[in-house]
Amino acid sequence: MKPRKACLLLLLLALTQLLAATNARDPDEDPSKEDTVEEDEEDEDEEEDDLEVSEENGVLVLKDSNFDTFVADKDTVLLEFYAPWCGHCKQFAPEYEKIASTLKEHEPPIPVAKIDATAETSLASRFDVSGYPTIKILKKGQAVDYEGARSHEEIVAKVKEVFQPNWTPPPEATLVLTKDNFDEVVNAADIMLVEFYAPWCGHCKKLAPEYEKAAKELSKRSPAIPLAKVDATAETELATRFEVSGYPTLKIFRRGKPFEYNGPREKYGIVDYMLEQSGPPSKEVAGLKQVQETLKDGDDVIVIGVFRGDSDPAYQRYLDAANSLREDYKLQHTFSTEVARFLKAAPGQLVVTQPEKFQSKFESRSHLLDIQASTEPAAIREHVQQHTLPLVGHRKPANDNKRYARRPLVVVYYSVDFSFDYRVATQFWRHKVLEVAKDFPEYTFAVADEDDFASEVRDLGLSESGEDVNAAILDEGGRRFAMEPDDFDANALRDFVTAFKKGKLQPVIKSQPVPKNNKGPVKVVVGKTFDAVVMDAKKDVLIEFYAPWCGHCKQLEPVYTELAKKYKAHKGLVIAKMDATANDVPHPGYKVEGFPTIYLAPRGDKEHPVKFEEGGRDLEQLSKFLEEHARSLGRTREEL
Repeated sequence: MKPRKACLLLLLLALTQLLAATNARDPDEDPSKEDTVEEDEEDEDEEEDDLEVSEENGVLVLKDSNFDTFVADKDTVLLEFYAPWCGHCKQFAPEYEKIASTLKEHEPPIPVAKIDATAETSLASRFDVSGYPTIKILKKGQAVDYEGARSHEEIVAKVKEVFQPNWTPPPEATLVLTKDNFDEVVNAADIMLVEFYAPWCGHCKKLAPEYEKAAKELSKRSPAIPLAKVDATAETELATRFEVSGYPTLKIFRRGKPFEYNGPREKYGIVDYMLEQSGPPSKEVAGLKQVQETLKDGDDVIVIGVFRGDSDPAYQRYLDAANSLREDYKLQHTFSTEVARFLKAAPGQLVVTQPEKFQSKFESRSHLLDIQASTEPAAIREHVQQHTLPLVGHRKPANDNKRYARRPLVVVYYSVDFSFDYRVATQFWRHKVLEVAKDFPEYTFAVADEDDFASEVRDLGLSESGEDVNAAILDEGGRRFAMEPDDFDANALRDFVTAFKKGKLQPVIKSQPVPKNNKGPVKVVVGKTFDAVVMDAKKDVLIEFYAPWCGHCKQLEPVYTELAKKYKAHKGLVIAKMDATANDVPHPGYKVEGFPTIYLAPRGDKEHPVKFEEGGRDLEQLSKFLEEHARSLGRTREEL
C-alpha cells in the first residue's frame, strides 16, 4: 500500500472513533458542566450531612443547622444545653442517657436531645441559656423551663405531663400592671417588686427569664412576695409618675410607697434580696449585753429606737422611716427599760451613737430625737444621716461609697488597725486628726489604711514620701490635694486644711507626658495641658474623653479625625481628645461618666461646657453640633 493511502485510512479510523464517542454521550449534555454537576452533588451531600441528626448513647445531637428541621413536626422534645467542660453536665450525663432510653419506649417515642451550647451559640442565645446544664421541654415549638430535680423520675414525669394533649403552659408568675390596675394591686401588697421595662430593651430581655423564675420562686413563699412588670413605653403616665428614665427600672413598693431596688438581677439574687427586704427593717434588741457588745466591737454607726411596745405610735413612725434607711444602716429597736436606762433615753426616742473606739471628748456621746405621732419619716431619716459619721471615722473600701462620698474629704493615711495589739498606735494618730477636725465642721475627716488605698496614695504622689503618715484632701469634681511630706502633727495638718480653705493649694493632676509632636488634626490633651488647651478663653475647643479599650471610641476615631480635617482652617476652633483613664480632668464641669464623652468648651465661657448628646456620632451630627454651639464658627459666618 502506498504511504499516502495508508495515512488516509488512519485518519478515517480516528474520525470514526471520535464520532462513536460523541454519540455515546447524552446529546443534551454540556461537557463544560460536568464538574459543576459533580460539585452540586457534593454540596447536596454536605447539606444532607448538616441536616442529619446523629446519636450518642441514645441521646440525639442537635445543632444550629438541623434544629428547626428536626423539631418542626415534633409535639414534645426534651432538650439539654450543656458545656463539654462542665462538671455538673458530666455528672448528669448517665442520668440523661437513662431518661432518653425510657422516653424512647414511650408510645409514641419522645425525642431526647442535647446541644453543645458552647458550639451552637445561636441556639443557646435563642433559648436564653446562661448556665449549664439547662434543661427545657419543647412543646409544639414553645420552650418550657424545667426547674425540678435532675433525676430520672422527676424529669420523665414532667415530660409525660407536658406531652398530654390537653396540657397548657402555666400562666406567668409575673403580674402585668397597667394604669387601670396599678394602684389597686400595689396598694394592697405589703411588699412587691415592680419592673418598668421597654419591649425593645436588650437589658430587659436579658432580665426577663431571671425575673420570671424569681417570681415563681417567691410566689411559693408564705407569705408570697409578688413580682410585677409595667411596659413603660405603653404606660407613659406610670413611667412619668415614678420618674422612670432608663430600662429596666426596678422599684420596691410597700403598701404603695416606692423605694429604690438596689439588688441583683438574677433569680437567686432577686429572691434573697426580696426575702431580706420583706423582713422587718429593724431588729429587736432584747438584752443589755447585746447593746454593750455592739458599742465595744462595732465598726459603724449604731441606731436604736426606744419604745414602750410594738403598739407605740412612735414605733410605727420609726418603722416607716426605717424602710427607706435599711439599705444603708443596720437598724435596731428595744422595748427594754434596762436598755433604755443604759442609753439614757426615754420611750419614743431614737438614739444615734458611735462605737466606743470612735467616741471623743470633742463630740456628743449620742444624739437623741423625740419621735411623736406627727414626726415625718423624712425628719427621722435626716437625723440618722446627719449623725452617721463620727468626727474622725475609719474610711475603708467597704464603706467608702456609702459613708465617705461627701466632699471635701480630709484623709490621713497610715497603718490603721483597731485590733487590740495596734489600737494604741492607731488612736495616737487619730487623736491628732481630731484636734484639727473639731475646728473644721464643714469638712469630713477620716483615717484610712495606706494599703487599702494604695492606688489612691500613688496617684497623689505620696507612695514614696518616706513618711509614716500622709494626708490629702479629696475635693469636688475629682480634684485632689496632697500635703507636703513632713513630720506629721496637728499643726501641720491644720496649716494644710487652712491653706485649702483659702484656695492656696495646687491640685495634684495625674497626667501622661506632654506630647512632643502634636501637629495632627486632632490635638492630644493630657492632664498637665488641659488648662492651656481646653480652657483657652480665646478658642472654642471640642474635647473627646476616651478610653483606649473602648470599642465605641475606636469606632469614632476615623470620624473624629475627619471632623478635625473639615474644620482645620478655622483657627478659632480646636478639635482635641484626652485619655480619661490616664489623665485627671481638673475641672468639675467636665464630668466623664462613660466613653466616649464629648464636650464643647465655648470661647469666653469655659465653666459652662456644652455636652454632645445628639445621638448618632457621625460627621453630620458632630458638624451640626459645632455649627450650632461654636462661637468662632458663628462669627466666621457673620463675617462671610
